[in-house]
Amino acid sequence: QVQLVESGGGLVQAGGSLRLSCLVSGNIFSINVMGWYRQAAGKQRELVATITSGGGTNYADFVKGRFTISRDYAKRTLSLQMNSLKPEDTAVYYCYAFVRGAYWGQGTQVTVSS
Repeated sequence: QVQLVESGGGLVQAGGSLRLSCLVSGNIFSINVMGWYRQAAGKQRELVATITSGGGTNYADFVKGRFTISRDYAKRTLSLQMNSLKPEDTAVYYCYAFVRGAYWGQGTQVTVSS
């Protein structure tokens, strides 16, 4: 079993930065893939970035060069550094983990004002 708790969301002006964190409970070493998804109001949830157990990363085109995903096993944390934020990045951001099934956090709101 894995539990995920996000933090770090908030309100920021366009061009600003935020860092999201996801604290992982359970056997973090058993997780195959971790990542971040987001869901804007009235839209479907979409992939933002993923990182595999081997350290490979994947980013959605709309965040490449602006967002960086990372993990720290010692701190049991998955992070998403978000720079050069745009109003269209406004969404609820969800932490995700896959280990014999998908696990989701409760989400954290990110609002970018123009």
